[in-house]
Amino acid sequence: MNTVLKRSFIVLVFLTLCGIGYAAVQSNAAPGGVYDVITIDAAITPAVARYIEVSIDEAPVGGGGVIILLDTPGGLDTSMRSIVKKILNAPVPVIVFVYPSGARAASAGVMITMAAHIAAMAPGTNIGAAHPVAIGLGGKMDETMAKKVENDAVAYAVGIAEKRRRSVEWAELAVRKSESITAEEAVKKKVIDLVAENVEDLLSKIDGKTIMLSSGPLTLDTEKIRINEKSMGLRERILTTLSNPNIAYLLLLIGLAGLYFEFSNPGAVLPGVVGGISLILAFFAMQTLPVNYAGVLLILFAVILFILEIKVVSHGMLTVAGIVSLVLGSLLLFDASIPGLRVSFSVMIPAVVVISAFFVAVVSLAVKAQMRHAATGEEGMIGQEGRALTPVHEEGRVFVKGEYWNAVSTVPIEEGTSVRVIGIRGLKVEVEPLQQAGRGRLSSTSP
Repeated sequence: MNTVLKRSFIVLVFLTLCGIGYAAVQSNAAPGGVYDVITIDAAITPAVARYIEVSIDEAPVGGGGVIILLDTPGGLDTSMRSIVKKILNAPVPVIVFVYPSGARAASAGVMITMAAHIAAMAPGTNIGAAHPVAIGLGGKMDETMAKKVENDAVAYAVGIAEKRRRSVEWAELAVRKSESITAEEAVKKKVIDLVAENVEDLLSKIDGKTIMLSSGPLTLDTEKIRINEKSMGLRERILTTLSNPNIAYLLLLIGLAGLYFEFSNPGAVLPGVVGGISLILAFFAMQTLPVNYAGVLLILFAVILFILEIKVVSHGMLTVAGIVSLVLGSLLLFDASIPGLRVSFSVMIPAVVVISAFFVAVVSLAVKAQMRHAATGEEGMIGQEGRALTPVHEEGRVFVKGEYWNAVSTVPIEEGTSVRVIGIRGLKVEVEPLQQAGRGRLSSTSP
């Protein structure tokens, strides 16, 4: 009996040790879990940065991860650095896949790709052109400042490359010389880890690879991985839409047009409400975009010139100047040196034409209204024509504008003569014969 108990105890201890050993081995591998797949096919803005950061935070630790399908022309430096910092310190695997074919990882996209635990590209994609550009009035820097910014960007790129054991030499060239390479060249130069046809091919190729997380080394087990296509939430979609420079530009123009119409016709309410909301949204969007405030001032100046056209007789010169100012402001509104963060000409040209036509039409109506002959009051009577009912000199009676009037004249006027009103004296009209004004005799409706 004792022998049986001893053998059972030995078997139990052996199985326990085996279980501990198996658990220890498995602790170094990421079991099959859920990988969230998110798509970034826009410029890198604060809204995009927040979306990526939230996605990483929400990925389940221990078997989970994030795959970023990237296609970007670049974006803001601050947003890019925020994303890179999040990836470098992520507790889960973050895989950046430049996908699909024809996509690119340019400028800020280079840093994001190199920072990933696994960097992959699809055939027919490219990566590079990470030289920093200036943001601000004119987008120009002096030589010293430009050198400082370039050196800072080089140091940042080299630091990322060293941490992820990627090509330091190419990282420097991408910044200093704006070098760009294809997916196949990127693998040869050790800029990325692999080329994959699609997400399934990517997962099969990274199975068994060991990566370095902030918590330590981890061996990927993607054989039984489950893919979760994760789309943007409503808030992220709204923020991303507003961060589009085309949308921000249109909101600015709609806001200015709405407020102009409201101030021109107080009490309309709806144009003022729409204009106010549009301006608030436009200013919110502009705080996340590389705005050139000279462009904003030129657009505001254009609106002022349109308003002055109503007050000052310029024979259309102020309107022309307003249109020119609107065009120049539209061209300068966003820094054109940053790819993906500029107003498209397909949006700008129709918008300028429509807004200019709107203001020209409003100004024309206002000018016509001011030049129209008065229809009521004393001003409305001057120039009206009628007929003398009696002889008119120091007194008399005339029929003008469907009414009987007592009349006076500096010259005698015979009964039945066509007359014209040239002034008002109290409750009497002063008239003159039409013949004296050098005009033909006109018939008038008699009472």
